[in-house]
Amino acid sequence: MTKKVLIFSLSYYPRFYGGAEIAVKEITDRISDIEFHMVTLALMPGLSREETIGNVIVHRIGFGSTGRLNKLFFQFAAPFKAFMLHRSHRFDCMWTIMAHSSGVPAALFKSFYPNIPYVLTLQEGDPPEAIERQMLPLWPLFSRAFTKADIVQAISTFLGEWARRRGFKGPICIVPNGVDTELFSKEYPERVIEEIKDALGKRMGDVFLITTSRLVRKNAVDVCVRALPMLPEHVRFIVIGDGPLRRELEEEVRSLRLHDRVIFVGHIAHEELPKYLGASDIFIRPSRSEGMGNSFIEAFAAGLPVIATQEGGIADFLFDEKRNRDKPVTGFAVNKDSPEEIAAAVKSIMEHPEKTRAVVRTARALALERYDWNILAKDMRENVFGEVLQVR
Repeated sequence: MTKKVLIFSLSYYPRFYGGAEIAVKEITDRISDIEFHMVTLALMPGLSREETIGNVIVHRIGFGSTGRLNKLFFQFAAPFKAFMLHRSHRFDCMWTIMAHSSGVPAALFKSFYPNIPYVLTLQEGDPPEAIERQMLPLWPLFSRAFTKADIVQAISTFLGEWARRRGFKGPICIVPNGVDTELFSKEYPERVIEEIKDALGKRMGDVFLITTSRLVRKNAVDVCVRALPMLPEHVRFIVIGDGPLRRELEEEVRSLRLHDRVIFVGHIAHEELPKYLGASDIFIRPSRSEGMGNSFIEAFAAGLPVIATQEGGIADFLFDEKRNRDKPVTGFAVNKDSPEEIAAAVKSIMEHPEKTRAVVRTARALALERYDWNILAKDMRENVFGEVLQVR
């Protein structure tokens, strides 16, 4: 008989998705012998209350807004919806995506159905301390989101350690997020890349730094901007992405008189990103915190040298020549909030092309061998769902 898994996720396709939701879709699309249902929130008017997306039957609740009241409603309405669905579907397992957004519904559902195995996926990108402060009003239920889980799947060692600090005693399985390695390692015709360069105004001799980041504090785009005055004029910065700090960042660029060296592209379709990476020279994102960070692996697969901090989950894959002497070098590490170290790393990459090419080759091989979605979906099927459902 086909096993059935109930997913709790605050948001989902077709409009409201990020790294966690992409991971759910990529994994479930590749697991054909499990029937997946999801309880999620209607974050805008007009969304279907029930529809099938990929291999997931999506059940939406809520009143169609991104406001706090709607999200608070989800915490207590989602388990009620799950109770109703369980009457007809008899779920074999519960899968919760992120403790801070869906852990409370999971804890409530588990209280009524303690014999249904509960998988908690940790995908959080914000600092755990900040998440814990945010969840203080719901602290007892938030704590149970960890302690009542049967298995924790974390996308990084860093998040697995957080689960232990939150009192989880059971097995932890590290299954990172993946990337579409075929898409990001694709070699485009030269004319396609030249069109992007022309659109961005890339001149002969220019060196393009690029970031693909939501414009929020944790991604530290402001630190990249402050590094530019320490670099030669031909080094320019391409910012892909949008977010609440865009206006503030644009003002900082103007105040530093860098308007001709920083280009805010805004949001672009995910499938277009490899072309922009191909038109650039160095990927940079000196995150102040990070659960993992798919963008770094995408840059690895695209063949760009990567400058990053080793905050949070980044330390699982970005290994630096000086800081990780026992590891194959995959990138260039800097401390957070250090524009000086960023400038030094950029100069080192430009001045040592042969060494940089060797680092890029190693990083690309790591992306292809460890972070392909087909590999990771198999890990989830065998080592997470296979474990709790007792099927192989």
